[in-house]
Amino acid sequence: MKKYLLLILILLISFYTKAQFNNEAIYNRIRPSDSLNKELHFNFYNFNYVRNYEYSNNFHDGYTLYGTQLEPKLVYYAHPNLAITAGAYLRKDFGNEGIYDAKPLFNLTYQKRNLTLVFGSLEGNIQHGYIEPLYDFERKITSPIEYGTQLLVEREKFKLDSWIAWQKMIYKGDATKEEIVGGVNTETDLINTGYWKLSIPAQILAYHQGGQIDVLKSVSISTLFNGAAGFKLHRFIGNNIKEVFTDNYLAIYKDFSPEKVRAYQGGFGLWLNAGVNTKWGSLVASYWKGNNFITIKGMPLYQSVSDNLYEKGFTQNSRNILAIRYAYQKELIPNLYLDVRFEPHVDLDNSDKNLQFNHSLFLTYKENFRIFKKK
Repeated sequence: MKKYLLLILILLISFYTKAQFNNEAIYNRIRPSDSLNKELHFNFYNFNYVRNYEYSNNFHDGYTLYGTQLEPKLVYYAHPNLAITAGAYLRKDFGNEGIYDAKPLFNLTYQKRNLTLVFGSLEGNIQHGYIEPLYDFERKITSPIEYGTQLLVEREKFKLDSWIAWQKMIYKGDATKEEIVGGVNTETDLINTGYWKLSIPAQILAYHQGGQIDVLKSVSISTLFNGAAGFKLHRFIGNNIKEVFTDNYLAIYKDFSPEKVRAYQGGFGLWLNAGVNTKWGSLVASYWKGNNFITIKGMPLYQSVSDNLYEKGFTQNSRNILAIRYAYQKELIPNLYLDVRFEPHVDLDNSDKNLQFNHSLFLTYKENFRIFKKK
């Protein structure tokens, strides 16, 4: 009876009150500007993280991620519409000797009015803005760098992020398959009065594993699809209570591979969210109802097929997750941002597991320094 009362409560709230917390402080966008021409800048970005999962379930392992990331970059503003970047990504996990991961960063960013073209290291990862069942926030820590091509459109009432990233390229005769992932994320405002905002989001994520020059001809190609669409209704208030909102999506999964080897060939999920943003933080109630759902890059908790260390391959057709999530975000000093999150959830199909939660602490520092300007 308790789980049904909780379900009714979340449904009622969702029709009278952000699926995602505001991640803007974690982003590090580098864009050309009319005020920047023939200038060389040094861009410094530092992301520090503690993310701990106190989980004991069949779909998401319990573990802790604790460390720091650095992204020092040289940015040459060759033209008011063009920026060229070269730098490095470094990840240090505490408790582990040495540097865990290091990658070069190169990109070219062209921007004119409301259109931006990025070639190289993308404005990717959580900056794409997908819902968590499609794109796990944890990837900001574990795999934040994407290389490819990206087209962004940012109009007053319409936003688009269209991108493709090359995850694994192959050379002739390699004993592995190439891997490509890409997607489209749009949001269209139907109403935006300053107090009320009603918008229609649509999200697509696709994955392909294949190739014609590898030596694994006996291994079939694989093509997967995730999508989501719905509506977002926000009421802006101001002062102590900044806004109340509801963000709701229908998510789908489809396997388009020629040979079907996964447990499910298609599935769907309902992702309902209701919350409030205040001067004391953000509080969001989230409900996930999934059926035969497999995610390409989403949070494992929402899948119907387990990828856990000791439960890999375990299946559960229906998934019902209720979460109450809280985040406190503040700029402590100029350029230094604090983000604290506490996200408990209950699996309504396995109430004997009791309450489980993850919690996070992020500190982000980012600043841009001008080295010289060519006269």
